[in-house]
Amino acid sequence: MALKVELKPNEKLIIGDCVITNADQRTRFYVSGRSPILREKDILTFETADSPAKRVYFAIQLMYLEDDVEKVQAEYFTLVNDFVRAAPSTVAIVDEVNNEILTGSLYKAMKKAKKLIEYERELLSNATTGGSSIPTDSQENS
Repeated sequence: MALKVELKPNEKLIIGDCVITNADQRTRFYVSGRSPILREKDILTFETADSPAKRVYFAIQLMYLEDDVEKVQAEYFTLVNDFVRAAPSTVAIVDEVNNEILTGSLYKAMKKAKKLIEYERELLSNATTGGSSIPTDSQENS
């Protein structure tokens, strides 16, 4: 079954190792085959992978685009282990990501890694606002 892709004006898309840039109008086309496909909104570059969770996502993206888990595997596990050590509450999400990688579902692993990015954002937000959404002992006892 073909994948239907609709691109906004000037939106980019990666199919395999090719970057496609849409012209100045909305376009719809269908893609058949097994090449990796990524929309511009799902693409991270080395420069935009500027947080631990984004670096994990970027490593999975490389696995997906190159269809080669082993090439990035050691770096991926170093990133994930460091991340879990720093934020043990991420273990459940990381386990979901790892399961998708182990079953060869790299696109799904990237989608799960987006949850990791969002969770990291929440953790950092809580840290900068004083953790207002985390109950204190006095809030738990009332």
